[in-house]
Amino acid sequence: MSDTRRRVKVYTLNEDRQWDDRGTGHVSSTFVERLKGISLLVRAESDGSLLLESKISPNTAYQKQQDTLIVWSEADNYDLALSFQEKAGCDEIWEKICQVQGKDPAVDITQDPIDESEEERFEEIPETSHLVELPPCELSRLEEIADLVTSVLSSPIRREKLALALMSEGYIKKLLGLFRVCEDLDNREGLHHLYEIVRGVLFLNKAALFEVMFSDDCIMDVVGCLEYDPALVQPKRHREFLTKTAKFKEVIPITDSELRQKIHQTYRVQYIQDIILPTPSVFEENFLSTLTSFIFFNKVEIVSMLQEDEKFLTEVFAQLTDEATEDSKRRELVNFVKEFCAFSQTLQPQNRDAFFKTLANLGILPALEIGMDDLQVRAAATDIFSYLVEFSPSMVREFVMQEPQQTDDDVLLINVVIKQMICDSDPELGGAVQLMGLLRTLIDPENMLASTNKTEKTEFLSFFYKYCMHVLTAPLLANTAHDKTSKDNFQTAQLLALILELLTFCVEHHTYHIKTYIMNKDLLRRVLVLMNSKHTFLALCALRFMRRIIGLKDEYYNRYIIKGNLFEPVINALLDNGTRYNLLNSAIIELFEFIKVEDIKSLIAHIVDNFYKALESIEYVQTFKGLKGRYEQEKDRQSQRLNRYRRDARSLDEDEELWFNDDDDDDDGETVEKSRMEDDFSDSYGKYMEAKKGRKLLVCAQCVLFCLEQPSMLMFTLSFTAGAANGANGANNNGKSAVIPPASAAVSVNNSSSTSSVKTVALPATPVVKVIKCSTHPHPCLSTLNMGVY
Repeated sequence: MSDTRRRVKVYTLNEDRQWDDRGTGHVSSTFVERLKGISLLVRAESDGSLLLESKISPNTAYQKQQDTLIVWSEADNYDLALSFQEKAGCDEIWEKICQVQGKDPAVDITQDPIDESEEERFEEIPETSHLVELPPCELSRLEEIADLVTSVLSSPIRREKLALALMSEGYIKKLLGLFRVCEDLDNREGLHHLYEIVRGVLFLNKAALFEVMFSDDCIMDVVGCLEYDPALVQPKRHREFLTKTAKFKEVIPITDSELRQKIHQTYRVQYIQDIILPTPSVFEENFLSTLTSFIFFNKVEIVSMLQEDEKFLTEVFAQLTDEATEDSKRRELVNFVKEFCAFSQTLQPQNRDAFFKTLANLGILPALEIGMDDLQVRAAATDIFSYLVEFSPSMVREFVMQEPQQTDDDVLLINVVIKQMICDSDPELGGAVQLMGLLRTLIDPENMLASTNKTEKTEFLSFFYKYCMHVLTAPLLANTAHDKTSKDNFQTAQLLALILELLTFCVEHHTYHIKTYIMNKDLLRRVLVLMNSKHTFLALCALRFMRRIIGLKDEYYNRYIIKGNLFEPVINALLDNGTRYNLLNSAIIELFEFIKVEDIKSLIAHIVDNFYKALESIEYVQTFKGLKGRYEQEKDRQSQRLNRYRRDARSLDEDEELWFNDDDDDDDGETVEKSRMEDDFSDSYGKYMEAKKGRKLLVCAQCVLFCLEQPSMLMFTLSFTAGAANGANGANNNGKSAVIPPASAAVSVNNSSSTSSVKTVALPATPVVKVIKCSTHPHPCLSTLNMGVY
């Protein structure tokens, strides 16, 4: 739909009295059979789905605000707003609403719903016109005016009539004139009445009145009236604060007078709502919904006007990136950008995306790096960083990887954020929790992109573990340096718990990088020191870290745990906990139950061999007896396998003797595995490959002939004569062995009836080859030969 007049944004008021953007679409008014009446329909411009379907009720109060807004309530706690792109579209829909309700489109407010009891009460009040009759605006009548304003707050229809009366007679400005007279005369009684009057007028919740009260020539008098609360012994000094203490700082001169006025107005109205007005009671909480809307849409307008002023923003970022800018000026600039980003949260999604793209193009991230030595600049820059990460993690990752790698990693933006998290002075670590969430977003592979020329995941994680991980783990390593916690206060425990939560996330999602880091730093041992903490939640975090590692069922991790005897602190914690049935007890038992259920053989053997005597007395669960049972079953299985492959005593020919003497238990492979387990984990793979050199090759004689034609496919180069392949040296008997010469050999290969050319091959080692006859497939053992070892 190309008609921009009817283009609208749909907002709903949530439980926190904040406006939520429900989407952008085009509005129409049409008869809906199901609703039996003319209704407002908004269909999304993206997919045509129905964003809003609302019947225009004759008794619903609609309000027209700021020429482009229509606001109304569908129910007691469900407020709606349509924000039009153009004033003409708003006027068209407003005329339709007024036509259905029989109202004059010139008014900005239609009638509120009236129930029977309300009608009866209102009919008891004699009146000569459709408006409430206001007393003359005189000092002697202030008490009467205050009583009238207070009395109408409980009646929706009378609130409407009073609002119309106040607007039609210019009454607000007359009242504010009396305020200045009362202050000059120090008439405290009159000032107290004016407080009640102005407060009551605000509670009428009418945008048209707000436009008058919050104009430049009236707003400070409104603030002045609200200073004289009768409940206070001395009046507050709000005007003094707004005019002298709260100075408006133009970091870059704002040439647009309308924009400057809008900023002043928004700040002052926000101050009235947050500071001056008392917290509304349960019965008053809906009286200021229009005031909230007024502030919200003012912020939207401010952001839009600033964003459109390219000269202004260009100058802001030019000064931010200039290293010659004074520290005080830089603080003001960074704080301005921070407030600017905060205001942007009022924008609808597509406009917010455009806003942050504008900031990115202007160089927001490079600008944040300068002046980080100043604490105020660093705090504000971290807040801006939070907004940027929420908008586009990939954009932030791309920038931090392009930062110049200096010898001091502290200058990196992401390390500045980590330090902010670590140094949070809040006892509850509220800021640290927020920053930890941002770091988690940045290192989450799920939102990392992969393109044709690079993989963001690989590049960023390599960067993070090289330049940033040591900063993140520094408090943990420092606190566990001597196999005990050097600090065990509550705030330190909370910080370490946050770090462990992030490390646990890394174990789950990063695999290779975190595995290497854990091994190099012996990190799990240091983490398990925290099992001795007096703070149970920290001990549980340490246990959760180990549980995630074991949950991967990675033998590399398992060998590391076994070699380091890392179950000891866990079992000590279980025994120290005694018979107490608590979360720590349950979590530890669940860890061992997982090992039992998943049948992790290496860990089961280690636990039973080293700790079963200490655990066998625990009988309130069957976990440890189950581990013992698994252990014994595995031992029996191994014995049966050895017996099954043991041969009767008989005379072995020379080749078979060589076969068995070389490796007595090749099929099982446990000798090699055992040697691997005993080797140091850092050298295990190299030693394993050395051990493989002396192992036997089990190959098919027929397939060797095929593979000799494709020697590049073989892992070991073999040389056979046709006679050996067809059983001349005993190969016809399945299981016979042949020894390949240790040097190169020239042999002729006979394939069936003809003799092929002579093959000369070089042998890098002297493997023993067990030649078997293959009768089922012509050349199926190619994959076997590629594997190299059976």
